[in-house]
Amino acid sequence: MIGTFTYISFLCVDSEQNLRPNCSSSMSKFILLGFPYTWEIRILCFSVFSGTYILTLIGNLCIICAVRCDHQLQTPMYILLANFSFLEIWFITSTVPNMLANFLSETNTISFSGCFLQFYFFFSMGTTETFFLSAMAFDRYLAICRPLHYPTVMPVQRCIRMGACCWVCGFLYFLLPIYLISQLPFCCLNKIDHFLCDPGPLIKLSCAPAPVIEIICAIYNSVLIFSTLLFITSSYTLVIRAVFRVPSAEGRHKAFSTCGSHLSVVSLFYGSIMVVYVSPTAGNPAGIQKYVTLFYSVLTPLFNPLIYSLRNKEMKEALRKLFKTLRFRQRPGRNL
Repeated sequence: MIGTFTYISFLCVDSEQNLRPNCSSSMSKFILLGFPYTWEIRILCFSVFSGTYILTLIGNLCIICAVRCDHQLQTPMYILLANFSFLEIWFITSTVPNMLANFLSETNTISFSGCFLQFYFFFSMGTTETFFLSAMAFDRYLAICRPLHYPTVMPVQRCIRMGACCWVCGFLYFLLPIYLISQLPFCCLNKIDHFLCDPGPLIKLSCAPAPVIEIICAIYNSVLIFSTLLFITSSYTLVIRAVFRVPSAEGRHKAFSTCGSHLSVVSLFYGSIMVVYVSPTAGNPAGIQKYVTLFYSVLTPLFNPLIYSLRNKEMKEALRKLFKTLRFRQRPGRNL
């Protein structure tokens, strides 16, 4: 009797294991659980994040237009800043439109290919952001600590090549982890407890344990975050030491204003991503992961143009000229 029960149990387990690959092979979509709020709160969230998205686009577009139209801003620092603003526009666009649609939808589905495309672009642009923050820190180090050599070390053409390198490296860095996660066998439970396709929830949906992939993701995240953060903090430490030796109070204030805005962006961005991605993915509670991801993927792109424009005299002057030009062009009968 016991032997018969054991044999039946073995058949049940074996049949269940045989069903899982068939289920994963038919996996065509995921369900993003997002934020399980009531309909009224979802409408409120839709309104708030729609406004945030529009303000982010406007703020970063204003910085790009100001750098493009003002010849005084055609310097490496502002060229990198314009690239950074362009990056922030696509960074927030990779997640927010889909999140807004899910606030008004009951199904909240995303296709398998769409999920991994979002995963790829979101992480690639986040990686590119760390490289641009490092490039901006290096630019400030050269400008303040090596002012005599700065024009020869960092001409505009070299700055453009550095920016192109940041884009290329950012979009190549996470190819291996994304490919490995996409090859996992996914079970019939296709619900992702997140508002976007993130590696932690995706790995949890795998039919088979994937500790090696979790460790690889943690290593990739840690190497990227700590290496760029160490480079940035080292650069600004040298900058601050050099600023203290500047005899002019006005020069010190200008240097601190520029570096202070950069450090504010670095603190907001790195402080949030370290909470989510430094430790192995299985150790992050879903609730904390969702809200911290919401902060650095939606709110920091909004703060960045405010920080850079409000704390920078040249940028404020360029934006003032841009708005005056736009108002003049919109006046009726200006050509009369």
